[in-house]
Amino acid sequence: MPGPVDIDGRSMVCATSIAPDVGGRGQISDKHQHYGHANFPDGAAPSTSCSRKPVVGMKIRVALVSALLAVSGCTTLSRGGPDAGVTPAATPPAGGKVATTIISAMHGGLVGGSIGSGLDDTDKRKALEAEYKALEYTASGQKVTWKGDSTGHSGEVVAAQPYRVGSQDCRQYTHTVFTGTASATARGTACRNGDGSWTPLT
Repeated sequence: MPGPVDIDGRSMVCATSIAPDVGGRGQISDKHQHYGHANFPDGAAPSTSCSRKPVVGMKIRVALVSALLAVSGCTTLSRGGPDAGVTPAATPPAGGKVATTIISAMHGGLVGGSIGSGLDDTDKRKALEAEYKALEYTASGQKVTWKGDSTGHSGEVVAAQPYRVGSQDCRQYTHTVFTGTASATARGTACRNGDGSWTPLT
């Protein structure tokens, strides 16, 4: 005789038919017919096979759970981790000019130190704008260059990968100034303010 089948936590028995015991142990009870480990009232015992409804129900539940897990997985993948890198802004200011308030927040930048001692005010302005653009708009390792209109002086600024310090985004960067045949390089770190300006750390 087939044993019980456990479907969805309920014990059921598959059977095609059960004939009365004619081996001397008596007829099947008038009140109940015995199918394996489950008792069924007269007339309620299955005659051919187990009902497939519990199986269909279980398949539907499995499909629903799978769909929920898939949606949950997509949501998880879309999140950035706590140490996710900071992405620089993508669009430089129109015309390449940087607002005076932004430049003032840089407090002279790296070019305000010894590397800018041989530059005039116009060159220093161009150099500061290059520092700001490197910090605000460029990817790590990308050069931002500048060149004086009449002096022939020039320079290049390279910013490193952004990182988070408290609520601010910060970047290390270098500025190299070329004056004739000589060159000088300075290194520093600046952090971004809420208005989009950058201030070097001292």
